Amino acid sequence: MNDLPLWAALPAALLLVAGGLLALTGSLGLLKFRTFYARIHAPTLGSTLGAVAVLLASLLLSSARAGHLVLNELLLVPLLFISAPVTAMLLMQAARKRDARHTDAPPSA
Repeated sequence: MNDLPLWAALPAALLLVAGGLLALTGSLGLLKFRTFYARIHAPTLGSTLGAVAVLLASLLLSSARAGHLVLNELLLVPLLFISAPVTAMLLMQAARKRDARHTDAPPSA
């Protein structure tokens, strides 16, 4: 059995708890806010920061197990920082176009 050193296990546990709380905060923001435009921000920020905390915990544990610095998880961070905001912007643009189409439509008889 491969036991983790305490110097790696405790910060990793704290990072995992922080990541879970950030993701939970984003999910609660999704439920609390009323409009789509307000709802889109909380999950984007919460999930991105939560995922980064989980990735840092994974980096710490992988490095502790391997006995040297493992940076594979850092490849995912730029992907998260690019894909989450781009997805949110695309969703907001689609909603704005949908709203504009419904407000510009002539009244039905």
